[in-house]
Amino acid sequence: MSLMENNTKKWKILKSDYLIQRPWLTARRDKVELSDGRINDEYYVLEYPDWVNVIAITKEGKFIMERQYRHGMQVISTEIPCGVMEKGETPLEAAKRELLEETGFGGGEWTPLMDIGANPGSQNNLTHCFLATGVEKIAEQSLDASEELSVFMMDESEVRDLLLSGGLCQALMVAPLYKYFYNKLSKNQS
Repeated sequence: MSLMENNTKKWKILKSDYLIQRPWLTARRDKVELSDGRINDEYYVLEYPDWVNVIAITKEGKFIMERQYRHGMQVISTEIPCGVMEKGETPLEAAKRELLEETGFGGGEWTPLMDIGANPGSQNNLTHCFLATGVEKIAEQSLDASEELSVFMMDESEVRDLLLSGGLCQALMVAPLYKYFYNKLSKNQS
């Protein structure tokens, strides 16, 4: 069998039970039949709405960054703007709304960068990543009741250094930033 041959098949869900259904946590236990007929009585899935994040760069070439406390790891995290998609929104609509709400920045040119899964083995959602260039301040922050974050600007070299030094711990933000810098490097070498 070659390394590229694909004999992988989907599992069959025999039964699903919701263990908890809350606005920020939905956990499901599935009984599944594997492709070879074996049965796994307990396979757990966390259900989330899709997420968005934005590499936002101002007209002056500054990256818009945020710092906020993340209770799961109990750390102050440096991040790019991000958030949860609301029902009925497209990924682009959600990304524009989140950037505006969290930072007061908007406008510019928007490009889809990538769609990634945090953990496809146990989570059912995607993160839609965008690049927004030429954004400008058009409003004040309008944070949700549970949000506390500060916004600041960084030069491209500072973001790259932060990325390379391990100063960003959120994998869903590290991946699109690496792609951004890879694309930029590839374009400059052409």
